[in-house]
This record gives sequence, C-alpha cells and structure tokens, in this order.
Amino acid sequence: MRDWAELLRVSALFTVPGDALAGAASAGLRPNRHTALAVASSLCLYEAGMALNDWADREEDAVDRPHRPIPSGRVKPAAALAAAAGLTGAGLALAYRAGRPAGLVATALAGTVWAYDLRLKHTPAGPAAMAAARSLDLLLGATATTGTVTRRPLLPATALGAHTYAVTTVSRHETQGGSVRAPLAALAGAVTLGALTARRPGATQAFRLPSEPRDIARTAFAATFVATAAKPLFHAVLNPSPPLTQRAVGGGIKAMIPLQAALAARAGSVRTAAALTGLIPVARKLARKVSPT
Repeated sequence: MRDWAELLRVSALFTVPGDALAGAASAGLRPNRHTALAVASSLCLYEAGMALNDWADREEDAVDRPHRPIPSGRVKPAAALAAAAGLTGAGLALAYRAGRPAGLVATALAGTVWAYDLRLKHTPAGPAAMAAARSLDLLLGATATTGTVTRRPLLPATALGAHTYAVTTVSRHETQGGSVRAPLAALAGAVTLGALTARRPGATQAFRLPSEPRDIARTAFAATFVATAAKPLFHAVLNPSPPLTQRAVGGGIKAMIPLQAALAARAGSVRTAAALTGLIPVARKLARKVSPT
C-alpha cells in the first residue's frame, strides 16, 4: 500500500477536489451530485496521470530517482500502466454520468494527461499541457454542475492554469537545480495572482482595504495562497539547489488548495472556500510521509 501511495503521490490528491468545486462556484451554482461525479472523475484522471508519469519515466528515474517505486522494483511497470488505463476509464465513465458535455471535457482532459506523460513532458509544450489539464479540470466541475459549457469559469480556469504552468516550469529543474529564473517567475506570478484574486469582482480601484466580511474572507484566502507558494519559491531563488527546488515545487502544489479557495471566494462561495481550507492541514500532514513530487 505504501509503495502504491508513493507511486500515486496520494498527498497531492487533496489538491484535486478544489478544481471542480471552484468550477461550480465560478458557474454561480452550489455543488450538486453532478459536481460530486466531476470530483470523482478528476481524482481518477489525476491518479491515472501519476501512474502513467512514473511508467513513462521509468528509465530516467532509474538514473535520477532510483528510489521511486518502479525503478526500485517495488511496483511492476505493467501494473502501473494497467492502473493508468483503468483509472482513465473509470474517470471518463464517471464524467459521462454527469452528462455528455462533462464527458467531452473529461475526454479532452484525459487526452491532455496522456499526451503530456507520453510525448509533451520533455518538450517546450510540456508546461502548457500541464496548465491546460488543470484548467480543464476546473471547467469539468463547472460543466458537470451546470450541464452545459459557459464562459463564466474561463477566467478562474486561466488563473489556475497560470499557476500550474509556473510550478511545472520550476519542476523541470528539481533533480539538478541551477535555475533562478523559473522560481523567480513563479514567485512573481503567485504574488500577481494573489493580488488579482483578492480584488472584488468588477472593482475599478487598483487597491482598496477590505471592509465587508466577504471582502475580508476573499483577501484572507488569497493571502494564504501567496504565503504557501511564496516562501519555498523565495528560498529556491536564493539557493536553486535540487532539495530547495523540489521543496518549491511541493509548495506550489500545496498552494493549489488555497488558490482554489480564493477563486471560490471571489465567485461568492465563501462556504466552499472555507471547506477547501480544511484540506490544507491534512495535505501537509500526509506530505511529510509521502512526497507530492
């Protein structure tokens, strides 16, 4: 069980439900049973990507990360590939139960995941593919909840994709380090996203002190996101060694949850945002046992 937990990086799994929940909030609706199907689909597709990632990287990991489950012999390559295929099928089946529009978004998401792991990961298009996957995951939640494709979730999906792009760019240096530019750009992006999500929708002023309870809550969630992502990224800027770069990637992954909460709060769903923050201590505790990267 521990070997599979390490292969599937279960500590990062807590960053997934917030995609669909933030998507539902951005669509202006409360979560419903179709949202739950989208969450389950997202979890399956995310774990499929994790298993496929290690299967595709088994030869590279044998050199750079021989302790990983496949190169160390604890998980057979065929078993990892079979798990990826089975989880992909389960994810698509769950999405189509939420309706054909949600199923089509999930199909695009699954295709993006497989294309990234098998072909695009080590190309210049890699970070963009990973960003597209996160954006599609948020759109999956919105589409499943509403039963149709709408424009309202596009901006939150873009914000989540932008953070994912930055973290993925940093992750390309986590085994060898040496890059200051990538964590610096990710740090600037996190601060910018925090400032944008803290603003009241439709606000014309560049900055205003929060006064109403919803303003305060939205600002608090945005500040939590920046604090979670910025500290390890700043350390990686000062010293871009492999351990600190890997820690920056882990921090960027964990910052997904407060970013999702901030996006939900900005859409007016403070309860959803508060519920998501409850996942943060659980994810942190599990990350001490199983690395999210």
